Amino acid sequence: MTLATAVPALAQSPTTATLAGAAPLAIAVGAGAFALLAMAVLRTMQADGKKARRKAAEQIAGLRALVDEYEALLSGTREVTILWTDNASGTPKFLGQTSAVVPTGRQPESILNFHSWLANYDAEQLGQSLEALRVHGQAFSASLTAIDGRLIRANGWVLGGGVALRLRPAFLQPSAEQAAAANAMMSDTDSVRAILSLLSQPAFLRGPNDRLIFANPAYHSLAKALNKSGSEAAPAELLENGALKTHLAACAGADKPARVSVDWPGQGRFELVEFAINGGRAGYLRPLEAAVVPADPGVAQIGGIINALATPIAIFNGRRELVQFNQAYADLWHLNGGFLVLGLDERAILDKLRTEGMLPSQVDYQTWRTKHLQSYSRTIAYENEPWHLPDGRTIKVISAPAGANGGVIYVFEDLTERLKLESTNKAFTNVQRETINALSEAVAVFGTNGRLTLSNPRLSALWKLPMNELGQNPHIDQIAEASGRAIPEDGASIWRDLKRGIIDLNPTRSDQTGRLNRSDGRLLDYAITRLPDGQTMMTFLDVTESASYSKVLKERNDALVAADVLKDAFVENVSYELRSPLTNIIGFADLLAGSEGGSLNERQRSYIDYIRASSVTLGVLIDNILDLASVDAGIAELRPELLDVHGLVDKARAGLSATFPEVSGEKPINLVVDIEDRLPPFIADGTRIVQVLYNLLSNAARFSPPGGEIRLTVSHRAERMLFIIEDEGPGLTDEMKSAILTRLDAPAGGRQRGAGLGLAIVKTFVNLHGGVISAERREPRGSRIIVNLPRDSAMAGVAE
Repeated sequence: MTLATAVPALAQSPTTATLAGAAPLAIAVGAGAFALLAMAVLRTMQADGKKARRKAAEQIAGLRALVDEYEALLSGTREVTILWTDNASGTPKFLGQTSAVVPTGRQPESILNFHSWLANYDAEQLGQSLEALRVHGQAFSASLTAIDGRLIRANGWVLGGGVALRLRPAFLQPSAEQAAAANAMMSDTDSVRAILSLLSQPAFLRGPNDRLIFANPAYHSLAKALNKSGSEAAPAELLENGALKTHLAACAGADKPARVSVDWPGQGRFELVEFAINGGRAGYLRPLEAAVVPADPGVAQIGGIINALATPIAIFNGRRELVQFNQAYADLWHLNGGFLVLGLDERAILDKLRTEGMLPSQVDYQTWRTKHLQSYSRTIAYENEPWHLPDGRTIKVISAPAGANGGVIYVFEDLTERLKLESTNKAFTNVQRETINALSEAVAVFGTNGRLTLSNPRLSALWKLPMNELGQNPHIDQIAEASGRAIPEDGASIWRDLKRGIIDLNPTRSDQTGRLNRSDGRLLDYAITRLPDGQTMMTFLDVTESASYSKVLKERNDALVAADVLKDAFVENVSYELRSPLTNIIGFADLLAGSEGGSLNERQRSYIDYIRASSVTLGVLIDNILDLASVDAGIAELRPELLDVHGLVDKARAGLSATFPEVSGEKPINLVVDIEDRLPPFIADGTRIVQVLYNLLSNAARFSPPGGEIRLTVSHRAERMLFIIEDEGPGLTDEMKSAILTRLDAPAGGRQRGAGLGLAIVKTFVNLHGGVISAERREPRGSRIIVNLPRDSAMAGVAE
């Protein structure tokens, strides 16, 4: 359009100025055209939007109508549904008739106050289940007991972004009489007759003139019990004339059933309900209170017996109503008196037990319950599979017919403790059997009838009896026969002698022990023990090898004792026999050494000194042998006295000088003595202490080089005296240390070899004084021996 508008202008003036003058006009015309086009498009979009909104509004209205219909449907049912959606307020929505759960007149919100209409336990359970549903999304289904005794079913589930709770009475069916009355009000006379004849309660029919024209058999039975005369065509009036007129006046013109309470002595209280029907009126009598009839003594006695039993028992009639139970039944299932009442349906009991987690866990509970309720159709007693309850108990259920009119008698038995005892007894038996099988003794247990009740494989091996025969619980006579075949010489006779101890039923009998010497060379120690349960246990132990060992050991011991006696006599005789010639040798050596003049040269004098030193050493050895003999004989005694330590050391030094004299001017040892100043009093046997010091010093001299230093240190520490001997010898090896502490020969390597008796004497006398001796190495060479003695050996009173 812009170009078309500009063409005439261009045709008249093709110049540039003319073209510039036509441009604004073209732009204005183009903008106007665009505006017109945009307005048209906008109007079209507005029309489409209105159409879509109108359609959405229609859909919303349809959905709201549908919701209203559903809410109206739910509101008309005898149940209450509570919804918690994901709205911001969190306010629940109530659907249904709240009067189906809570009393009429209460606000719907009062349903959430569970304690106001539920028993305390069920209120807490429902509150916890609802909290788990809203927080964790855990759906639930439960049976609850209201305060007024009604059974309420509760179901909770997740609904979209919220949750829902539905509450409804568990039993909504009206009674048979109420149903019949309701049907009768809408039926003709013939139908009413048929309906009333089926009722178990007394019922009747009046004609247009208020006269009775029909009554069912229950009515005639009641009239007969009240001594009222009548017939099938004209039943008797049960009310007196005055009460009857008042009642008929109340029924006249009333559009609701008329009710009146009647009390007949001996029959109980009734409520007379009469209502209008087509062509007259009908009515029935509902018992309010049963007549007090003397109880059947047999039934009362059975009820008393059931109540006294500790076994849980429950009896249900043919309509599955509870008619009898004992306290043990209530305690078994933890049911309180408010719930467990006579007339309660067994299905309600099972539902409550399942809700409380007290029935066996089942995937399909309804199928399990139906199978359990088949007990009502059985004609003989039946034992169900044990119920393994979630709380760890095991229950045995026995059902039996209750009588000709139907019903079931349930007997429950708690097997938990019995199964536990059986398991414990089985484990104990297994442990006992394994223990008996592991014994080295042969074990046989016989019952009071003389049959084998328990044995181990060792019995079979020891008496050469087959295991399969022992496993058949043979009599002791059969075992004797089998033993006779295995050991022909004396097997049967041995078992016949043992039989006397098995079959002896004297209550004062005692256990027996003895030894059997079988013909095959086996020695058996046997024991017959009476068990507390009347059985007898017999054990056999093969002592053949141990008896042989005992015999050999006894013979060796006797030989050692005889050898020890000979040794003591030999030591004593030899010691005393050696002392006399030794004394002569020492005397003549001293005489030669002290001779005047120059009759002996230097070498001869050296030989004389060696003779004297060897004689002294030999005398010391003889004394040591005698001392050891006295210690071994147990006759060694200490003579404690107050001692002078310096005097003890001088005596030991003198003996050492006599043993190691100077030969050819050579000084054999270099003894250094270090005695602590102000030593406390020392009480001991002086002779024995000198022997200890002499033997230790001479031992150090033997293993020290010529002229080597030997140091003797005497000190005290608290209540102990310490004698320390140190040398510069090659040092102690493990063998040398053992020689100091035991009676071993001194090891080789010293300048002289001895019998090792000196070290044994040292250890013996130190122990007699109650002291200890220890040895250790010196660095870089040498050894150190420490003698630790009590300062007062008389107080120690120690003897090895």
